[in-house]
Amino acid sequence: MDKKSMVADLAALVTAESPSSDLGAVDACADVVAEIGERHLGSAPERIRIDGRQHLRWSFGAEPKVMLLGHFDTVWPLGTLAELPWSVTDNIATGPGVFDMKAGIVQLFHALASLPSLDGVVVLLNSDEEIGSPTSRALIEDQARQVDAVLVLEATADGAVKTARKGMSLYCVDIEGRAAHAGLEPERGVNAVVELAHQIQAVVELADPSAGTSVVPSVISGGTTTNTVAAQAKLWCDVRMWSAKEQERIDRSIRALTPVLAESRISVSGGPNRGPLESVSSEKLYFLAHQVSSENGLGMLRDCAVGGASDGNFTAAVGTPTLDGLGAVGGGAHAATEHVEIDQMIPRATLLAGLVTRILEGGL
Repeated sequence: MDKKSMVADLAALVTAESPSSDLGAVDACADVVAEIGERHLGSAPERIRIDGRQHLRWSFGAEPKVMLLGHFDTVWPLGTLAELPWSVTDNIATGPGVFDMKAGIVQLFHALASLPSLDGVVVLLNSDEEIGSPTSRALIEDQARQVDAVLVLEATADGAVKTARKGMSLYCVDIEGRAAHAGLEPERGVNAVVELAHQIQAVVELADPSAGTSVVPSVISGGTTTNTVAAQAKLWCDVRMWSAKEQERIDRSIRALTPVLAESRISVSGGPNRGPLESVSSEKLYFLAHQVSSENGLGMLRDCAVGGASDGNFTAAVGTPTLDGLGAVGGGAHAATEHVEIDQMIPRATLLAGLVTRILEGGL
């Protein structure tokens, strides 16, 4: 592997801006990703277009065994390069999406290019991860069911791979009351905003900090004018948890919410968005990665659990062993401080190449 070549590929990817919401920009970046991948892997990707959005897949051999998963969209709006330009200074590369997760894609291609055979390898790179993978989720889950393991090239957490991620659920609680004039006859109304206050307290009490389960009322709305008893209100909630059991408990409890005020009505929409990536899903792969790191003189490989979700949550939820955070070493995801440590790219690609080799050899 060659650092100069890696940096050149990374420059090409970072300067191809790819905000999730701009399909033209995402398509242009897909072309850059495809060119780099074809150059290193020896074949062009399959271009999969779903609802107007393009995803890229490379498949090698008749029997898929391991999927390498990543995304090339970013949270940064078009034009960010003017304010946060691509640069390399003293081993630090900066630019929009450099850490999350374009360096991971570069490391993926260089790692696979170092292997004598890619039979059994599938690479899937999507373009909508940053907005929840609405068009690629089914594609990811279907591919995950066909392999023995999934390796996710999301960035590391201060150098640590991610052996667990919280799952997430999203809910909207709709409250219906009855309007009335707030001055002339407020007693004839049923105040949806007052009911909203009761329901906020009810959902907050579902949280279990000792289990790491959070229930966060994140957005509310209600009422029409200041002199009208509110007839309608809404509450949106973000829920995070470490286990499927907790996700199921919260789901049952939120769907069982009941009104406090007489004649008010409640309806709940939404539900589990991503199941948790539990440590049981990653433990065998982490053990293999730890061995590979030691055998290649890469030092002690650390792991961690994080609250944020990724596409690895989808693959773990369908029952496929999944190890996440195998990408770049750096920091500042989604922030102006986003950066990558260039000197860590070859060691991380070496780790990935060794891990893929062990899986292909039947290491699981």
